[in-house]
Amino acid sequence: MKRLIFTLGILALFVACEKALEETPRQISEENFYNTAEEVEAAVNAIYNPLRKDLLPNYIATLECHSDWMYGRGSWAPLSNYQGLDDANITRIQGFWDGFYLAIRNANLVVLNAAEREEFGKYVAEAKFLRAFSYFQLVRNWSGVPLRTEETMEEKDLSRSTEEQVYQLILDDLTTATILLPEAASVSGRPTKWAAKTLLADVYLQLERYSEAAELASEVVQAGFSLVSVSGPEDYQYRIFGPDITGSTEEIFALKYARLPSQGNYILWISNHPSTKLLTADGTGAYAVHGDATNANYIEWNNDDIRKQLWDQIDFGLGPNTLVSSKYVDPDALDANTAGNDLPIYRLSDALLIFAEASAKAENTVSTAAMEALNKVHRRAYGYAPNEPATVDYDPADYDSETFVDLVIQERGYEFLYEGKRWLELKRTGKLDERIQHGKGKSIVQKHLLWPIPLSETNYNNAIDPVTDQNPGY
Repeated sequence: MKRLIFTLGILALFVACEKALEETPRQISEENFYNTAEEVEAAVNAIYNPLRKDLLPNYIATLECHSDWMYGRGSWAPLSNYQGLDDANITRIQGFWDGFYLAIRNANLVVLNAAEREEFGKYVAEAKFLRAFSYFQLVRNWSGVPLRTEETMEEKDLSRSTEEQVYQLILDDLTTATILLPEAASVSGRPTKWAAKTLLADVYLQLERYSEAAELASEVVQAGFSLVSVSGPEDYQYRIFGPDITGSTEEIFALKYARLPSQGNYILWISNHPSTKLLTADGTGAYAVHGDATNANYIEWNNDDIRKQLWDQIDFGLGPNTLVSSKYVDPDALDANTAGNDLPIYRLSDALLIFAEASAKAENTVSTAAMEALNKVHRRAYGYAPNEPATVDYDPADYDSETFVDLVIQERGYEFLYEGKRWLELKRTGKLDERIQHGKGKSIVQKHLLWPIPLSETNYNNAIDPVTDQNPGY
């Protein structure tokens, strides 16, 4: 059985808390807690709790509903209609806001209390990596947000910062992380400098700083990662995303889960259908986020692409064209909450495709290196060796920089289903209206491209006016 990597550290934090409460009136503070590496590590582990439990699986599923590929069922359905959010989904979005800020608060505590000790540098870097990751999600979905750092975390009333200010904190945090994080993780699941460089390259791509994005992504590509070779759907299911693996040669950063009570990956319950029996031996799943065989993206997808074979066409009441994903499976899960599959955040495919797009935009041409980066991902999907030329290769002579970027966007659509990247990519590239119309035949109400600042913030934070400071449309 796969080992849950953070349980002992989190338990240590709980034990420390319990001991502190027994020694009234003492409490956890810089003087009596952040004194040893074990204590600081336990504090870092607490940053992961709000991210991995329900937040990121639900967050990723929500972004998938927004994409040009996927559809929501039941309470998730309004997410696919692009006409604004109903009360149920506004509440769902509020949970994401609260969860990311809880992770940020826990990261701030580490930075505040451990930054002055040189021997704690890697833990502070890890906290800054996770803080930057959380703010990167917030700024892309809400635009400017209150910037709570170790210096402002005690301020109740804090106005929205600008996007530029938020991104500057992200860049500063990740610059530190690329320097202080280790090249190899001491325990599977902890970020390395390569994870920090991949996230930083992604941020540079978002900011249209293409040369910097390409340079960093290239460093990651050359750092010794390798794509897992596949010959069929089961290799994706069990060698890349499987419930029993602790990592793979292409994993750059992933949240870790285990087949233990309340420690499983919730996205399997969201994506699976009971009839497939791919989640638990008896079969379970909410099939809340699904595909459709009439979607133009699916129709145009080459049947020889093994990734397409990770869809099952099942009529469970929504019509015969309904598609259910089998990307994440765990037939041996004890129940819906104990799936052991890890949740990928960055894989080598990310670095390769970031490099491909960024270098083409920086150089305004399609270099051999850029096309080779895309072809590696493409070859693997057809069962070929990723690093050897194959009959499915694209030829750089057939593309200019603009049509090549469209090709990269298409490849990302195939590669990252159920990884929560598509909606944000289409917003970033200005392809949203075109691709949603192409895939789903729907129009987007532009004022709803951002999510609403939740009541949990406006009712608490007097520096944000619930009317004038609210995002458009809410």
